[in-house]
Amino acid sequence: MKNLILYIKRSALLITALSTLLSNATETSTFKDNIKKTALTLSNVKPGDLLTIQDTNGVTLYKELIEIEGTYKKGFDLNSLPNGNYFFELQKAFEVQTIPFTVNNKLVVFNKAEKSTTFLPYTRLKNNMLFVTKLAPNNEALKISLFIENTSGFELIHTEEVEGIQSIEKVYKLQKGNYKIVFNSNNKEYTKFINN
Repeated sequence: MKNLILYIKRSALLITALSTLLSNATETSTFKDNIKKTALTLSNVKPGDLLTIQDTNGVTLYKELIEIEGTYKKGFDLNSLPNGNYFFELQKAFEVQTIPFTVNNKLVVFNKAEKSTTFLPYTRLKNNMLFVTKLAPNNEALKISLFIENTSGFELIHTEEVEGIQSIEKVYKLQKGNYKIVFNSNNKEYTKFINN
């Protein structure tokens, strides 16, 4: 009976400690060997959002499509990863949130100061006109490459790089056909397919 009470007290203490850490996973936190999982809490998620864990080489170690709206909570066994730098990436409809962390000798540290949000390009097609918009709060460059599909695949028909403005707005007149638009910004590539 004493062992059961001791076990319940230890479990309650562990749950209390994890609940405190769950309130904001981006806070600088450390996790020691006796805690097997790191808790991640993300607010304002929607079905279709994509959560990944990646290393600095771009290798995806974990991928999950969010199925619920609201608050996402999950435990991850991050201290079993090899020493190095990693990041959580939450890709939403119009933005990508990046939460970096480091693993060093089974110690996991979230790097709050390096958390970032990148806004994705948005496309809209109306009356053969392709509208491209993107927020660039730090005046980051956006390279736009427009391809049209032909019998041998996709052929590049236009490319340009826009930089130095915070609100990028471009319009392209499209002929009938299938198009692929490749966006490069913040060392990331995003592809959109359009049937006109």
